Parts: sequence; structure tokens; C-alpha cells
Amino acid sequence: MRRREFITLLGGAAVAWPLTARGQQPAAPVVGLLRNTPSASFEHIVAALRRGLTEAGFVDGRNVAIEQR
Repeated sequence: MRRREFITLLGGAAVAWPLTARGQQPAAPVVGLLRNTPSASFEHIVAALRRGLTEAGFVDGRNVAIEQR
């Protein structure tokens, strides 16, 4: 009976170990754009910002969030 308990414990630890090893994911940085103009006249600036972030290694939705207000 002791051997079965040990094998059960060992199996449970093997299953739970990857879940605890992962831990908390770091939060992605957020870039905020504040404007008081219509979005049509502001689109070239947003496109340039996205190009610059992509060149720096940031991809919107993957490792950075862009919010417009």
C-alpha cells in the first residue's frame, strides 16, 4: 500500500510541476495616444508610430498594447 501512495504522489507532482513553474506572465507595456482631432487626420501619425515600434522589436497585440483616446 505504501508503494502505491508513493507512486500516486510522484505522478501528481509530475503533473502539477509545469503549472507551477510557469508563474505569472509579465504585463505588456501600454502606449497611449491622446488626441482631440478626427481619426482620419491622425492616421499617418499612428502608422509612423507602429512602424517605429516594429523597428524597435515591438508588435501591437503581442508584446505592446496601443490605446487611442
